[in-house]
Amino acid sequence: MAAIDPASIDWATARRATYRLRQSFRYDYAEPITDLNHRLVVIPPERFGDQRRIYHDLLVELKEVRLHNRSDQFGNMVVDVFAAKVPEAIEFVAEVAVERSAAEPNILAGGWPPEEWLLDPSPLTAPDDRIQAAAEELAAGAEYGLELADRINDWVYGEMTYRHNVTGVRTTAAEALAFGSGVCQDFAHVMLSVARACGLPARYVSGHMVGQGGTHAWVEVVLPAAGGRDAIAWAFDPTHASRVGLGYVTIAVGRDYSDVAPTSGYYRSGGSGRLTTTKQVTLTDLS
Repeated sequence: MAAIDPASIDWATARRATYRLRQSFRYDYAEPITDLNHRLVVIPPERFGDQRRIYHDLLVELKEVRLHNRSDQFGNMVVDVFAAKVPEAIEFVAEVAVERSAAEPNILAGGWPPEEWLLDPSPLTAPDDRIQAAAEELAAGAEYGLELADRINDWVYGEMTYRHNVTGVRTTAAEALAFGSGVCQDFAHVMLSVARACGLPARYVSGHMVGQGGTHAWVEVVLPAAGGRDAIAWAFDPTHASRVGLGYVTIAVGRDYSDVAPTSGYYRSGGSGRLTTTKQVTLTDLS
């Protein structure tokens, strides 16, 4: 099916979208390595709110490799990879097709009251004095719930400037806010830190935004659904000061980036490695 140009879409009127995702991770090593243990979080679960996985495949370009699929504590699909030896290189290629529907809220069955990890500070989102003070001021000026979440989303956007090569994957929310700049994961970490300090349950989301080059990150705030013990996850993108719509594909959720890193691992011996990545998200159908 031919690709649809996302720039031509009126997302406010779109009701359903189908995407095809192809993503590769290739590691080249200076010399053979042994006992490779790798973790991939690159394929979404079968269902995530209104998102439905239609197809998926993971190809590993290496002989003598073992794969094990599992679900982690957050419901993410994790692929564990083991290889006794990698002579020169190993490449992972993930292909996924998903469908999203704007009419379906992201209901978390039995999700209220929320699990503790949605409220507790994580290693990358622990608040400092500045974040705590901001949380108190924001909470005092907005009603608890969506109004407060919207205000936090806007505040983070106003305090941060998008800039590469300032932060890294281990940069905390407090450090990123002190820099006043970072990339999408930093914006998400700052919003998570402030939201949790305000008593809003929230989780980090890793995925893709159609039309953007790299992996994207945003935040879901979890609030009670009307009339029961269920909850609804409301998605916010502080990098763009907006709510998240159909133009996003979710891969995984967690406390912060460290829970959902797309590719990570270790090996026992051998030379250093060099990582090369590619990604293509194609909008294939829209109604």
